Amino acid sequence: MAKNDMEDILIKTAESSKIDSVDFSNLEFGKNFSDHMFVCDFENGKWQKPRIVPFEPISLMPSSKIFHYGQSIFEGMKAYKDENEQVFLFRPIDNFNRLNISAKRLAMPELPEGYFMNGLKELLKVEKDWIPTAEGSALYIRPFMFATGQGFHASPADSYKFIIAFAPSGSYFSGKVKVLIEEKYSRSANGGVGFAKAGGNYAGQFYPTQLAKEKGYHQVIWTDDNTHEYIEEAGAMNIFARINDTLLTVPTSDRILDGITRRSILKIAEAEGINVEVRKIKVTELIEASENGSLKELFGAGTAAVVSPISGFGFKGKDYQLPELDDTYGAFFKKRITDIQTNKTEDPFGWRIKVC
Repeated sequence: MAKNDMEDILIKTAESSKIDSVDFSNLEFGKNFSDHMFVCDFENGKWQKPRIVPFEPISLMPSSKIFHYGQSIFEGMKAYKDENEQVFLFRPIDNFNRLNISAKRLAMPELPEGYFMNGLKELLKVEKDWIPTAEGSALYIRPFMFATGQGFHASPADSYKFIIAFAPSGSYFSGKVKVLIEEKYSRSANGGVGFAKAGGNYAGQFYPTQLAKEKGYHQVIWTDDNTHEYIEEAGAMNIFARINDTLLTVPTSDRILDGITRRSILKIAEAEGINVEVRKIKVTELIEASENGSLKELFGAGTAAVVSPISGFGFKGKDYQLPELDDTYGAFFKKRITDIQTNKTEDPFGWRIKVC
């Protein structure tokens, strides 16, 4: 199928909107959902007619393979509205490509580009009024796919459902976070699915993160699965460190998600002449830099928070504090990216896509 081939989308509108029941001045992240969703089923070896329908429950048989073998993938995106009510997406093709990378790794059918992009744009036109405009808010977009085929045999399903749903959301994190460097548990391993946005990857994070929270931390810094000597990610985000004026981040691999925000930060840093090193970072290097005062910043980077500054980290029973700086790389990158996303500045990279 050519990348933009798609049948007309069947649109069934909701009988009434629930938008008036939502307090757009006090939005939690991912708690409220818009009136409609985009749905398309994969059956008999091909994608069926796509449709936009009211946001509603899904009926599945107990024998559906999603419940037994975990074939489930997703993406995280946002839509923005500028002061002229124009709607924009940020690097949506990157999300589409990554969705299919995840699908291939989990033996799921890849989605044609037209189904993803045209479906997303048409749904945004239907739900345009759901895009918040308050500072720090956006319309969070969750494309996801899961197995609907039935059977207890351990094999890929023969049918799947792809959905795009919206949630008007405020900031993902407020303020800085304190993290614990993990010494025992691993997020992923070589040859595994850590690079894919598979649901099970996140389920496996919850227990170690819960243990960290019981110790007074907000999140976990994941370390490598073999020696736990190298840092890899911060919670569900890519991690950056600033030592003196050099920005460090770890290379992507089988274990580490190729984050779109991560790539954006690296491109902006290159354009701004900021010294960047993409390499392995030892836990001992972070500790030494903290102790000698050269560690200026730690921050996570991802779609939901864009940039989440880290105020301190714990390791082997000892806490290390980050300095309070007036001008940080993290704040700079967050402003540059959000200004591009919300059409407040020029986009020299061609990342911003106008929808309507």
